[in-house]
Amino acid sequence: MSAGVTGLPEGRLSGLGKKVMRDLRNPLFRNGYALMANTGITAVLGMGYWLLAARLYTPEDFGRGQALITAMRLFASLTALGFVGALARFIPIGGRRTGSIVRRAYLVAGATGMTAALGFLLTLPLWGETYSGLGGLGPGLFFLASVLVWSVFTLQDVTLAGLRKATWVPVNSICFGLVKMVMLIALAGALPEDGIFVSWIVPTAIALIPVNILIFGFLIPRHTRESPVTLPPPRTREIGRFLAGDYPGTLSILAIVYLVPVLVASQVDEATFGYFAMAHTLGSMIELLAMNMATSLTVEGSFDRSRLAANARNALRRAFMIIAPVVALTVILAPFILSIFGAGFADEGTLLLRLMALAVLPRVLIEIYLSALRSGSQARRLALVQIGLAACVLGSSVAMFPFFGVVAVGYGLLFSELLVAALIFSGLRKILDFGATPSRGVAGAHRKPHDVQREATDR
Repeated sequence: MSAGVTGLPEGRLSGLGKKVMRDLRNPLFRNGYALMANTGITAVLGMGYWLLAARLYTPEDFGRGQALITAMRLFASLTALGFVGALARFIPIGGRRTGSIVRRAYLVAGATGMTAALGFLLTLPLWGETYSGLGGLGPGLFFLASVLVWSVFTLQDVTLAGLRKATWVPVNSICFGLVKMVMLIALAGALPEDGIFVSWIVPTAIALIPVNILIFGFLIPRHTRESPVTLPPPRTREIGRFLAGDYPGTLSILAIVYLVPVLVASQVDEATFGYFAMAHTLGSMIELLAMNMATSLTVEGSFDRSRLAANARNALRRAFMIIAPVVALTVILAPFILSIFGAGFADEGTLLLRLMALAVLPRVLIEIYLSALRSGSQARRLALVQIGLAACVLGSSVAMFPFFGVVAVGYGLLFSELLVAALIFSGLRKILDFGATPSRGVAGAHRKPHDVQREATDR
């Protein structure tokens, strides 16, 4: 058997290539891989962005920029993340209502986020010195606009995934990330105090234009034409029932992702928060890998509930194949990765990053379970698991903060993820064996589109 330049047998390379091509023909893997690739691209470009920021801006300006971005993402995501599960669940079966579903999600998410951000601006003195720069009409209006922009930006990715076109997501991220770095460099001298925040938001606003032209001008009309005409689109009441159960749980998870950093920022100085935020950002990127494949599972579970067990097994297997090596490398290389940004980042953030990376392993099990529940519209059980996880993370992090400082967030995440994974394991096994997520009278729970992939494409 001959070997190529890589040292691997040609037959083995050929077999691997065939397997990859077979995976890419399956929308479960194609969407999942695209979203995972987007996370990797975002992480690489994000590290480049923050490396430049650490070199071009003072530690205080660096920390302030991180804090402003974190607060903006918190308010933008208050409702936007609540619609992520609903869009993944209902876009596949949206039919002629797909465009209306997406537009309403954009509108409600943007309006709610801006309202919450306005309350934040009116109570700025309560949030510490870090956010004092938002005082005044100009900075306040810019912050409100940034919340609206990020709300739509958050939802457009899951919209593409729901339309089975997540391959466009990494393309958008590459363009967005490169423009963001160029602006960061250009504003370092002209706008040192706010250059980080401005360079983050302006490219985001620009990116919305071509992506939403693609979504509403081409992809949604095609999706509508290809939807089976025999299936009625989901009713507003059906979507409302789903959101009533899913949103409280999603809001709880939002508290883990965005509220915890905001609370940390209110308790520590700007430089310390900058060290914390860098490690927390990288750890959250790894966590996104688990959510990416789960989002794809929700989409495919909505297209065809009868294949939930097989799709869940495949999603879990692929997720661990990709995430386990990433976690291992992160644990080993954490000091080196953070030292790129400066010695202080490595000293303050290494343990936190390692703990957050390890917490992703049980999170994979939790996300696959939640995804299967979403595809079956099991909103009440969704809320129970998510609220329980958030309460555990917040409670343990707050309890340990006086003893461990910012590292308490890492300990809280690892403990909570392990506990919840153990509690849901029995239910997850039933899903993997039988696809058992019984739904009670939910319209469309067992719908199948005309283009569901054959069993062979999942192997």
